[in-house]
Formats: sequence, structure tokens, C-alpha cells
Amino acid sequence: MLKKGLMQIYTGNGKGKTTAAFGLALRAAGNNLKVFIGQFAKGCSYGEIKAVKKLKNITVEQFGRSCFIKGKPRREDIKKAERGLKRIEKVLTEKKYDVVILDEINIAIHLKLLKTKDVISAIKNAPKNIEIVLTGRKAPGELIRMADLVSEIKEIKHYYNKGVKARKGIEF
Repeated sequence: MLKKGLMQIYTGNGKGKTTAAFGLALRAAGNNLKVFIGQFAKGCSYGEIKAVKKLKNITVEQFGRSCFIKGKPRREDIKKAERGLKRIEKVLTEKKYDVVILDEINIAIHLKLLKTKDVISAIKNAPKNIEIVLTGRKAPGELIRMADLVSEIKEIKHYYNKGVKARKGIEF
């Protein structure tokens, strides 16, 4: 158990925010900490999910209907995100986990699936010994100001721009 948990944000337009959070989850699990990963706006079975589900001290739940929301989100997307935030609130109050990762929460806020104030409320009420990690592009300023660590993943160059499609085992 952590003596003091901090709040981390991985944001920006570059590739690697979720990967960084999953790396932290692996490090925590390797040190016998219990990790909960809630993925917002995602519903596909990615490689990292398949891998961490094999570990007994990492739990993953998804709060999205598809791999990626294209176009305007549907009512169903909003409902899944709202249910996800309620689940996160419960996870935080249960105090069973040392690390709680809200993957793609920032993009869920940007897409108006959730309100920033509701996410802040859930986080503010968390016990002080839980590490909270938020990922996704377009992190709101209010969350950035609250965070203890903010890393911006910046794209310098990306092979997508040359037509390289997402590759199994690398991007998903």
C-alpha cells in the first residue's frame, strides 16, 4: 500500500499515453500493488489488455462500445462513460486498489461524454493513498492544475503520415 498517492496525467498528441500508463501498471503489479484500469471510449480487446488480464493484481474494465469513436458520439457512448465514472467512484471508495488508471478520460471529457467537474469530484473524494493516473489527449486545464505530474507526449514524426496502418502488437 502506498503511503501517499499522487495524481499523474499523460496527455498530448503523440503516441504512447496509454502505453505509459500500462507500463506504470506493470511496475506497480511487479511490486505487489493492486491496479485498476478503467478505459473510457474504448471497447476493443487490445494487446495490452490481453496481457495484463493474465496478472492477478491488475483489473481492467472498459467503458466504451467500440475501438474508437468516429464522428459525433452517440447517447450510448455517453451512458457507458457515465457508468464508467460511477464505477471509478466505487473503486476509489472501496480502497481495494493502490493505483487507479483512467485511460482516455481526457478525450472522454473533450468529446463531452463526461463533464470535467464530475471527474474532479470523483478524484477529489479519493483516499490520499491511491495513485491516480489520467490519460488522453486534450487534458483540461483544471485537471492539469490539480495534477502532481503532467507529461505531454508530443508527436515529432509519425509513420501514420506515410500511410502505415495500425499494426497488431504495436498499436493494438
